[in-house]
Amino acid sequence: MSSSSTKKLVRYRNCDIERVVAVVPRGHKHLRLIIELPDQVIVFSEATVAAIVRAYIDVVTHPTRRATELIARKFQPEEIKPTYSECQLVESLRRDEEVQKILEDLACDSE
Repeated sequence: MSSSSTKKLVRYRNCDIERVVAVVPRGHKHLRLIIELPDQVIVFSEATVAAIVRAYIDVVTHPTRRATELIARKFQPEEIKPTYSECQLVESLRRDEEVQKILEDLACDSE
């Protein structure tokens, strides 16, 4: 994402979240994570939640890492583990400083 992006930027703080629901729908095997916000409801697949958790753990538990970026990649069925979706969020090759700049460019890093 660049600073010239035309995407709408919306930042939600913890106090803006109305409800979070984690549920495996009846007849399904994989979790859905529902986040209710004042203006919308977002539903994440289990794979997306797993990717977010992986990124979080990668930064929080690493002794020097300050950032990570996951990017969408479409795999061929023979490239991935059984039961994994062909569309995955995987780590990019950007250095911490490059990823940190994304937030600075968005100017939404103040608490």
